[in-house]
Amino acid sequence: MKKIIFSALALVALSGTYSCTKLEENVLDEASVSGLSDRQLADGNIAPVYALLPNIFLHTNYFAVQEISTDEAILPYRGGTDWGDNGIYLALHQHTHTSTDPNLLNTWNLLAQSLSRSVSAVNTLPNLKDPSAAIYLAEARGMRAYYSMLMLDLFGVVFVKDDPQANSKILRGEAAYNYILSELLAAEPSLSPSVGPGRMSKGAAWGLLARLYLNAAVYRDRYATQFTFQPADMDKVVEYCDKIINSGQYQLSRDYFSIFNSNNHDNKELIFAVDQRAELNGTNRLAYFSISGDQFPLPAYPAANGTDGPAITPDYYRSWTSAYSPKDPSVDPRFYKQNLSIYSNPADSCVAEGDFNINRGILRGQQYGLLRVNGAFLRCPDGKYKVGRLTNVTRNRPTVPVIFTEQVDFTVAGSDYSTGYRVEKYEFSKKSTSGRNLGDADISIVRLADVYLMRAEAKLRKSNDAASALADVNTVRAARTLTTPPPALTTMDLDLLFRERGFELYWEMVRRTDMIRFGKYEGTWTEKTNNNTRKRIFPIPQTAIDGASNLPGYLVQNESY
Repeated sequence: MKKIIFSALALVALSGTYSCTKLEENVLDEASVSGLSDRQLADGNIAPVYALLPNIFLHTNYFAVQEISTDEAILPYRGGTDWGDNGIYLALHQHTHTSTDPNLLNTWNLLAQSLSRSVSAVNTLPNLKDPSAAIYLAEARGMRAYYSMLMLDLFGVVFVKDDPQANSKILRGEAAYNYILSELLAAEPSLSPSVGPGRMSKGAAWGLLARLYLNAAVYRDRYATQFTFQPADMDKVVEYCDKIINSGQYQLSRDYFSIFNSNNHDNKELIFAVDQRAELNGTNRLAYFSISGDQFPLPAYPAANGTDGPAITPDYYRSWTSAYSPKDPSVDPRFYKQNLSIYSNPADSCVAEGDFNINRGILRGQQYGLLRVNGAFLRCPDGKYKVGRLTNVTRNRPTVPVIFTEQVDFTVAGSDYSTGYRVEKYEFSKKSTSGRNLGDADISIVRLADVYLMRAEAKLRKSNDAASALADVNTVRAARTLTTPPPALTTMDLDLLFRERGFELYWEMVRRTDMIRFGKYEGTWTEKTNNNTRKRIFPIPQTAIDGASNLPGYLVQNESY
């Protein structure tokens, strides 16, 4: 009987990492799917291609490896009791991580599983006659290229296979880069321009092509002393950025933080994103990852608090203060958005449930919020919620205020619960059924501001066209007009552009890739002095190496691990 791969019903074979590496999958015979239309079969094959994307972007997976390994984020052993995790976050930040790091393993496995599902879809969709199958096929091929791009960026390897039953071919360096490029180019013509940010669209492919060309020098020669950015690659960056900008389909947001609101799925700045809408059981956990355990953003959920997770490093914070001195960096609307009126009107400490929103952006100093006693929020005589100065009640230290400090490090004092300025970029979901885990804000992968900044960088790298690069950067800055936009810059070079990318794209999981491309990943920052260029990529998880040991030479560990 003819076999049909049907990923919606057949689970990918996940019995071990080796099976993921080989991209094996189970199959069901066609009797198992009898009675389904070609449209239902097409839908059933494309859905699994996207299904694990939210898991990849979980706060302890892709976010951790892309941010905590950089000068933007640091996660100490909080209070000597929280976030210890056998030192994995300390090691990730200090570039002393090993091949047994569980977050690296989780990210590897999720990427491998997503590749497997993509291969299944690419093999099945051509056999279906529904008109949707052709677009779905392009999406599956584009997503396979995207997952391969993440695998190359993180681990320096790409797995290539077309026959689901065959072993994957492993590519590295320029061969891996060329494969991803060819797949994106092949998928792009058949992609839809209007499927929304949660799917692989024509605009998403253009954005990923621009990003791929921009990082081509890194992917071709990972350990180069100095990367060679070829003019032809930079021309391609500009070409694909132009396609996005000139399409008229996307728009820079007047309100910076609306890009990260819980209803952001229709925000026109998003080009490609992880679809986290409530009806899809979104799992965006970035809203609570960084904030205090005594910050409760939703009156309806007295158990939905922060985790006292990562803070920004003093080094990253000082990039803001040095840029705006003697003014406070809050003059830039991307840095901070004040929502609690108690700051400007201390007497206004009773807030209706519908009016309560915690502050957004980079949070410093004394924090204010809902006051919680014995598991319940205090109420004012009129029934509104009492808002006031927060203390470490949940840490059984009710007399110690929640004051976020600039200094944070791995010392006992620097690892306390309130050390480090925190980030509240994504909004807590008011539609969530739990208030904490089911965040429904789409997570940005490519957005229009990044496209302008990529185009600016390509112009600088190709011909030092500072005037055009400056115009692109100032276009992004001038767009944030809901409040007073940041002042226009008057000069532009690569260091200033790197700083600007840090201001615009912080906490968006591009920092590690940026630092490597700009030659700053071997630098020194808070608690990090390691300058080994081999740390530009992560180790292949040891379980994957062990699982492939029956094929000698098949999967070789990256250098220095």
